[in-house]
Amino acid sequence: MIDSVDDIKAAARNIAFSLALYSGQMCTAPQNIYVPRNGIRTAEGTLGFDEVAQAIAGAVQKLVADPARAVELLGAIQNEGVTQRIEEASKLGRVLVESQSLEHPAFAGARVRTPLVLQLDAATDHAQFTKEWFGPISFVIATESTAQSLDLAGTIAAEHGALTLSVYSTDETVLSEAHEASIRGGVALSINLTGGVFVNQSAAFSDFHGTGSNPAANAALADAAFVANRFRVVQSRIHVEPKAAPAVAG
Repeated sequence: MIDSVDDIKAAARNIAFSLALYSGQMCTAPQNIYVPRNGIRTAEGTLGFDEVAQAIAGAVQKLVADPARAVELLGAIQNEGVTQRIEEASKLGRVLVESQSLEHPAFAGARVRTPLVLQLDAATDHAQFTKEWFGPISFVIATESTAQSLDLAGTIAAEHGALTLSVYSTDETVLSEAHEASIRGGVALSINLTGGVFVNQSAAFSDFHGTGSNPAANAALADAAFVANRFRVVQSRIHVEPKAAPAVAG
């Protein structure tokens, strides 16, 4: 969920890496990216929805532009069903980034596909983005507002399941509301990740794979229910820039 950022390029790079890693074949991989249709605030001014969508699309394209490097990040598609799903999804909306087949230099015949990124609208495409599209498939979804973005993220996690939720905002009130949405959805929350930590690395929270509080994270071995089924744990994390060391007088 994107509300506002200091650096759209850093945010887009982080999102693009998460979309590409293992070709989206991680249970923690992001699928839905919510952006207000009126745009977001940045340090350089307001960016419209289309500009945000293109920033994400451009970051994905740049990440996979070198096939020799990209295949090491993407890996191979597990089975033919995933490639069929990519073709099916490509007809759902406006294509921002087409999925391309790559040749793996070390493994001839390996199924390697770059991410497919599409544009959808919360007003008309609800039935599409509430389904799981396993694989390198993601949607940049236009919403009426940040409030609707958070409501969708929390509600869909609670009703359909989710292991990870990421929010980008420079507004403390929005971050507080994001915490509430993550609690309502029972999903682990990542805040303003722009560096070398990514939303799909959810094990960085703890040994728990999920919260145990929604349909995608309800295995006993995943949470405290393995010991006591009375408690649930929803965690959040925020990227913190290291502070410079104080100067020492000579």
